[in-house]
Amino acid sequence: MQNSPHIVLVGPMGSGKSTLGRALAALLGRSFVDLDARIEQAAGCDIRAIFAAEGEAGFREHEARALVAALAEAPAVIASGGGAVLREDNRAAMRESAIVVYLQVDAALQLQRLSGDNTRPLLQTDDPAQTLARLQAQREPLYRACAHLIFDTSSLTAEAAPAALAHRLHALQDSPA
Repeated sequence: MQNSPHIVLVGPMGSGKSTLGRALAALLGRSFVDLDARIEQAAGCDIRAIFAAEGEAGFREHEARALVAALAEAPAVIASGGGAVLREDNRAAMRESAIVVYLQVDAALQLQRLSGDNTRPLLQTDDPAQTLARLQAQREPLYRACAHLIFDTSSLTAEAAPAALAHRLHALQDSPA
């Protein structure tokens, strides 16, 4: 895996992209890139402030630039934002430059993981469960379209998931094309 392409994690918020990604990178001896953190660092403010000043469209511009920059670096584990798949150019870049892993999560567990999280602008609604369901319905086909591998994070502990995913990635790379 050390000389293989990037590993890009896609999926809805709360699926474990950052948590699992950080642990997977450590397990594989790679660097970890959290696109949201990169966006905040480059913008000099948090994502909520970007959304407030530029709207979602402005944020998606920042996201696309951060993705292109990350894919141009040495192979790493990259945690994309949940909406990074909305742009066709992003999906194509990820598929061409990386092994894309769609992290699935059960809706109830997703809501539990995100409860009390006020850092996600798209969840600042009266009904976060309905918002998550709407986003999932919109994005699910896009996650699937760009994924080389689908990995369900619902039934695995945070400790077991990285090794299980590493095993699946090794099996994927070892299989004949």
